[in-house]
Amino acid sequence: MRKSVVAIVGRPNVGKSTIFNRLVGERISIVEDIPGITRDRIYAEGEWLTSTFNIIDTGGIEIGDEPLLLKMRQQAEVAIDEADVIIFLVNGREGITAADEEVAKLLFKSNKPVVLAVNKIDNPEMREKIYEFYSLGFGEPYPISGTHGLGLGDLLDAVVDLFPEQESAEAEEDTIYFSLIGRPNVGKSSLVNAILNEERVIVSEIEGTTRDAIDTKLRKDKQDYVIIDTAGMRKRGKVYETTEKYSVLRALKAIERSDVVLVLIDAETGIREQDKKIAGYAHDAGRAIVIVVNKWDTVVANEKAMKEFETKIRAHFQFLDYAPIVFLSAKTKKRLHTLLPAIDLASENHAKRVPTNVLNDVIMDALAMNPTPTIKGRRLKILYTTQVAAKPPSFVVFVNDPELMHFSYKRFLENKIRDAFGFVGTPIKIFARKRQ
Repeated sequence: MRKSVVAIVGRPNVGKSTIFNRLVGERISIVEDIPGITRDRIYAEGEWLTSTFNIIDTGGIEIGDEPLLLKMRQQAEVAIDEADVIIFLVNGREGITAADEEVAKLLFKSNKPVVLAVNKIDNPEMREKIYEFYSLGFGEPYPISGTHGLGLGDLLDAVVDLFPEQESAEAEEDTIYFSLIGRPNVGKSSLVNAILNEERVIVSEIEGTTRDAIDTKLRKDKQDYVIIDTAGMRKRGKVYETTEKYSVLRALKAIERSDVVLVLIDAETGIREQDKKIAGYAHDAGRAIVIVVNKWDTVVANEKAMKEFETKIRAHFQFLDYAPIVFLSAKTKKRLHTLLPAIDLASENHAKRVPTNVLNDVIMDALAMNPTPTIKGRRLKILYTTQVAAKPPSFVVFVNDPELMHFSYKRFLENKIRDAFGFVGTPIKIFARKRQ
């Protein structure tokens, strides 16, 4: 289930970064009293009551033709387009400006839900200043103070009420949702087309052609799939930016809705640092992962070359040692038949549960093979282990003192669990808890 996205939009120096930091609970954005200091969109996760959401801080929208101002406006346009709900932030001390009216016009064109927040209302006496902002046409203005944290609860109540309804997770329980992530031009759209055997997604050699995430249903061998194509760097023929931030946000949204994530690597250009960053998002989210080496037709493709490339992947992606690797060509469809079975296996293991008695037999055998370590004269005692969740498989090990559970021993237990139960394609999590 994907998180809703909230964008904070407004002209420079109205306090967007201060509000952003308040909502995410960390000092992430640079806060300085100089207009335009936030030039790029910054995103993080916010939470209010039972709702979690991704929130984007944007560079201010300013009237003018200078290259920096145009870039800032483009950044804000991308954030607006990506958002489910927009917080339109204005400065209550300064009143409505021409720049505010320019932002309002942009927001009206977006047809997105907008909540108007009047910042810098630091005391009750200033509340009468908010009434002039009704003329902007976005309904009731919410008086807030980013500096003092006032009024944010009422603002967030209004924002959360406008979130779109989430899809029912139970409606398609047997359907495998998988997404394709990777840097631009690794062949995500081409691979979708190859899987579907028809031109359902626009394919182009220009990096960043795909603009919208597209969900496509597929049924094969009595198994239902939903393919989530995640690329998206271009709109109306204009590339908004060349940085990876926008593609990262789209990838995060797709990962949240996925059971399995395909991490695509370009066989022709090889492994890049960005590939590891992108894969790390899927790993941290606890999703099943299949590494897909695309464009295998463009290199000398034989068993030796495949082994050498696999060795490089394992060296660069040590944190994905559980992920199967599939070599294929979306263009020629060579080895394409190996992809869906790898997705099926990863999905099955991602949802796997193991019996508690069998699990504890495996742990006891592991203890006999490699006794627990002694730290500062105290030995770790493992009393009981149980699986507490799936997707990803998560285990709680009850011990005498969690601080005695060293990372290396936890890794040893993970390897023994994998040896016994497989779990190919999925991360597993192990938590040490003190028995009460």
